[in-house]
Order: sequence, then C-alpha cells, then structure tokens
Amino acid sequence: MSFAATDAVGLVLHTAINGLALRQQVTADNIANVDTPGFRASAVEFESALSAAIQRGGFRGEVTPTTEPTTTPLGENGNNVDLRKESLSAIQTQYQYQIMGRAISDRHTILTTVAGAQ
Repeated sequence: MSFAATDAVGLVLHTAINGLALRQQVTADNIANVDTPGFRASAVEFESALSAAIQRGGFRGEVTPTTEPTTTPLGENGNNVDLRKESLSAIQTQYQYQIMGRAISDRHTILTTVAGAQ
C-alpha cells in the first residue's frame, strides 16, 4: 500500500526533507570548494517560507527552497567558505534529515495500520 504526500502533513514533511536534501548538497559543495580561489559559498533557505505557508493555512506544497550566496567575508583568495560553519551545518542538517525521515516513516506506519484496521 502506498500513501502519497497529498495531504497537508505529508506535503509539509516532504517539502522539509527536500529542502534539507538540497541543503546537504549545497553544504557538501561548499566544503569541497574550501580551497578553490574565488569560490563563493551558498546557503539554502526554505524554513521561513514553509512556516509562513503553514501559518496561512491550506498548504499545498508551493514552497521551493532557494539558494543564495552567503555573506561570509571573502578571504585573501576571494573564497568565503568558512569550514567550521559548513561542518556544523552539515551535522545539523544530517540530524534534521534523519528526524524528518523518521517522521515520514512513522506517519506511513500509522496510516498503514489505520487503513488495515478498517
């Protein structure tokens, strides 16, 4: 039995995990380019837009994560990757991703159990 993310809760969970997946990719790219001259680090934002959409009500998955250049000052080689900041972001994002994955899995289990009990 498959449950698509078509209701508000499912859409919020899937929007969040997709935003976190993009953040993982961008953070990995930033870390990989820590020594690349002229490289400008980027950051992913989706939480504010997701929160605002939830507050408005009737969320239908219309939030798209955005990638913006960071405001970290440039180093001598024109690169602005802060390895400490990026490493912390990678750890935090991985933890959040695991939580969202668990929430999606638990939700699927609950829905499957309820559907089977009827």
